[in-house]
Amino acid sequence: MTQGHQEQGPGHQEQAQEHQGHREHREHQERPLLNRRLAGFGTTIFAEMSALAARTGSINLGQGFPDTDGPEEIREAAVRALRAGHGNQYPPGPGIPELRTAVAAHQERFYGLTWSPDTEVLVTTGATEAIAAALLALVEPGDEVIAFEPYYDSYAACIAMAGGVRVPLTLRAPAFRPNLDELRALITPRTRLLLLNSPHNPTGTVLTPEELSGIAALAVEHDLLVVTDEVYEHLVFEGSHHPIAALPGMRERTVSISSAGKTYSYTGWKIGWVTADAPLVTAVRSAKQYLTFVSGGPFQYAIAEALQLPDTFFTEFREGMRRKRDLLADGLQSAGFRVYEPQGTYFITTDISPFGKEDAYAFCRALPERCGVAAVPNSVFYDDPEAGRSQVRFTFCKREGVLEEAVERLRRLG
Repeated sequence: MTQGHQEQGPGHQEQAQEHQGHREHREHQERPLLNRRLAGFGTTIFAEMSALAARTGSINLGQGFPDTDGPEEIREAAVRALRAGHGNQYPPGPGIPELRTAVAAHQERFYGLTWSPDTEVLVTTGATEAIAAALLALVEPGDEVIAFEPYYDSYAACIAMAGGVRVPLTLRAPAFRPNLDELRALITPRTRLLLLNSPHNPTGTVLTPEELSGIAALAVEHDLLVVTDEVYEHLVFEGSHHPIAALPGMRERTVSISSAGKTYSYTGWKIGWVTADAPLVTAVRSAKQYLTFVSGGPFQYAIAEALQLPDTFFTEFREGMRRKRDLLADGLQSAGFRVYEPQGTYFITTDISPFGKEDAYAFCRALPERCGVAAVPNSVFYDDPEAGRSQVRFTFCKREGVLEEAVERLRRLG
């Protein structure tokens, strides 16, 4: 009996091991591949709606990229750099000296801010990487990050990747202004950082000097860091852009971010930058170097030249976009949308309630088939989709003829 049991043992052991293996395999299969921090972050709405526009041959007023290139002399500067072998190999980790110097000069020229090109400027792969690197560097797991919603979708993803806790301050239609009493109430001992965006995407809100002063006072009072996304700094139609870093007590706690894509219409080059006190730049660089390390060598030389363009370039760029804003805003209103005219950026937020519709996501999915235009639902930019359920965003960074055609198509909705 004992011998028989011993003879059967190996078979039973193999069978048990096989069952255990199957169980472990099933458990492995049941475990989600995507880590829990990124659960809920699928394909971006921009990729989805751009693919829908391409499939239906629609005019894409969803994703914010121009349909023309920027200044010819800047493109030629990139060509010269390529041919001269400048930046074809790894550029310096912080960015080429010429670009860092140009960024510092730009900040002093427009805002009176002085930064050391050697220690207080960092070149990044667009503003998106700058935001990711800043949050990964400055936020510990469990830290609370207050951001104004609706917010650009990468903010939520970057906070999640850093292990932070997202705390939204909702900007409500029709004015989309921040309520500073609400902001104060959201601050807790766990609050680490305020994530700002002015001019604000998607609403087009530009923070006033009074609002910025109030936010700065709260940051100083509670010893908070501030990361501010200022990529639309040269697209302000009402008022003017004021960097929060220039306010008392803010220089040593603020990471300012901008990029070349929106101002110079070379979004594919992905050249961005950070300006901040040296300790903050060192911290952000510690994270950035393990993301892309470096990028866009020849383009860095070109953008160094772009930042030195005369004031007339920036004025004409802004006024050209203002005309496009007015063209599309008037057209959307005549087509039946409720239009919230933006103070800055190159986006217009609208409301579809006048059409008897409330679900912006369903509206945007059907819009290309209905009239050959693609847009983006603002609901994806809110933690609570109901807060922006009937809002739809359009971009006007397209040729005027394209916008006119889009308006004609949208009038079919009436």
